[in-house]
Amino acid sequence: MNITRFCLYGFVALVLVWLVVPIIIVVPMSFSGARFLSFPPPSWSLRWYESYLGNPAWMQATKISLIVAGSSAVLATIMGTAAAYALNLTQSKLLRGLQVVLLLPLVVPIVITAVGIFLVYAQVGLLATMTGLILANVMLGLPYVVTSVLVSLRKFDPAQEMAALSLGMNRFRTFFAVTLPQIRSGVVSGLLFAFISALDETVVALFVSGGQYQTLTKRMFTSLRDEIDPTIAAISTLLTAVSLVIVVAASLSAWNAERRRAAAG
Repeated sequence: MNITRFCLYGFVALVLVWLVVPIIIVVPMSFSGARFLSFPPPSWSLRWYESYLGNPAWMQATKISLIVAGSSAVLATIMGTAAAYALNLTQSKLLRGLQVVLLLPLVVPIVITAVGIFLVYAQVGLLATMTGLILANVMLGLPYVVTSVLVSLRKFDPAQEMAALSLGMNRFRTFFAVTLPQIRSGVVSGLLFAFISALDETVVALFVSGGQYQTLTKRMFTSLRDEIDPTIAAISTLLTAVSLVIVVAASLSAWNAERRRAAAG
């Protein structure tokens, strides 16, 4: 092993440690029997999971987050898939510039995005509404869907669509019968990542959610101002577990699609 590869592996290992250490600390604290956050835990207990699951306010915030994440992920997937399909077909440089616009939420600092959304919502009356939360998260989820679906479309053979069209199918039916089954892994991956993005979003929620439409992440953030107890660690552990399961599911979906494509080829 040469020195360059050794340094690269060492750097990657350090990055992984940097990312994993907070999880290693938070997860044990969520099972702590102590009244306050402490590491290592002096005793073990499930009381903080019970505190979370038995608290109506936490459950209401969780319900709102799940509704917002699910709704925005579905809408972002429909709109993002349509946009990616159009971008893949067009030869217009002007329309291809639309891809840059769709990816802006990944480039613009989230605080600036949140302030912009807040100012617009204040004018149209969408602050502290379910509609406002869903629309904001649709915008934030679109880049993941567009990118994921475009990657799948780049691997798709357009000759199959042309064959279906030549046999009398219209464009709409051809997409669902021929194209969608072969880019399904990209669509599913985009859906899952859009869901994670909406479920974990905090900054925008701090600006636009409130009242009965307060998301779980905003309630977690605001509760830190009053009292820090291991309930936050328990919720963080559950959110991490959900995100991990979704990422693994997306990875398996992509892997199975590649395996089927390789077998067919």
